Formats: sequence, structure tokens, C-alpha cells
Amino acid sequence: MSAPLSLFVTGTDTEIGKTLVSAALLRGFAREGLRAAAMKPIAAGTYEAEGVTRNEDTDVLDAASSVVLPAAMRTPYLLNEAAAPHIAAALENVELEIAPIVECHAQAMQCADVVVVEGVGGFCVPLTDTHDTADLAVALNLPVVLVVGMRLGCISHALLTAEAIVARGLQLVGWVANRVDPDMSFPDENIATIRARFASRYDAPLLGIVPHLSPASPDVAADQLNMPLLMHALRASQ
Repeated sequence: MSAPLSLFVTGTDTEIGKTLVSAALLRGFAREGLRAAAMKPIAAGTYEAEGVTRNEDTDVLDAASSVVLPAAMRTPYLLNEAAAPHIAAALENVELEIAPIVECHAQAMQCADVVVVEGVGGFCVPLTDTHDTADLAVALNLPVVLVVGMRLGCISHALLTAEAIVARGLQLVGWVANRVDPDMSFPDENIATIRARFASRYDAPLLGIVPHLSPASPDVAADQLNMPLLMHALRASQ
């Protein structure tokens, strides 16, 4: 039996579709016959439902997973305020520590064939005074999939984020173009530019182009992803 797979999903910014793409990846892995589980180690912004504190992103991930992890394993840090994690954590006197997340990930890897770990915000969002989400990705030592929100300025954001990922010693195994702005000018040309740069510099292929979806649909988004290509890259990175 093959060793479990895992990947870290990050984005060029916040609100660019990391959760949608992570959920689409979960659906895609399930279609390939894998038991797919999600982690959102740090989630900020909660609501109450039937006496339970919940988060909209983790709801989406759980719904897309074929293996639903216990809430405390899926999200070791659930913060109430919808703000940058270090700010939300400070409001609750919570210290965001990386070690418990690494331990939860190790447990998750025993429960599924593949674990999709969604980051919080962009790649370098602070967690504490000294650590950020890039440090979390390094501690987990996972290959990275980058979600690029297709809107004005995305080329620079994509290239800077990819540079930061590789500078931390991590492997960028692919990227997804997510059409967050349906009115963006020259989307195809922007995608072509990023695709060429990523292919030549990082050997990181375009895994799919997700159209603007309203409402968002992980299953429809999954239709656009090249899962065999991603699975090959993940296995090669093990």
C-alpha cells in the first residue's frame, strides 16, 4: 500500500479561493479512489449553530472530505475574530504554537490516504511575533500547491509567493488559477505569463483553471483540476 500523501495549500492573498480549491482537491482525490481528509490548522471567524462553535471554511472542507477528522484534529486553533491570526489569537490570549499542529497532522496521516492542509491567509501571514504560516509549512515539510487569485496584480503576487515558497526550501508542485474577478482584463494572457514563469523556474505545472463560480461549487471546480498530474508530482516528492 502506498504511503499517505499530503500537501499544503497556500494562496497569493486572502479571499482568493484557497478553501474552494482545497475542497475541490478533496473531491478530486476522492474521485481517484483515495480517502481524503482536510486540515485547516488555524481558522479565524466563527458562528454558533445548535450550540456548537463553527467556521464557514471548515464546514466547506468537512463537506468535501471523504474522511472527516475530529474537529480538534482538523483545526487545533479555532479563533472567534475574523482577523489576521496573530491579532485574533491575541484577543483570546491564545498562543499559536506550531508543534501541536504538526502532531495533529501526524495523527491525520494515520486516518486517510491523503491530507489536504489549507493555510490561513497568504503564505507569510504572522502567527506570533516570531513565526508565520511559512514556518508552519516548513515544519510540516509538505509540497505546496499555490492558488493564484486571478485579478489585477496577480502576476507579481504569484511570482513573489512562489519565490518565498522556494526560498523556504519547499517544493512548489503546482498551481491553480482561480478566476475570482470575472471582469478581469486579459485573464488568459496573465495565466500564460505565470504558467511560463512557473514552468521554467520551478517546474511547477498549471493544475487547472477554475472559472468564476456563483455559488462556489467544489465539485464543479474539481472538474477543472488535473488530479493525475498532481498525484504524480506528490508521489515523486515523497
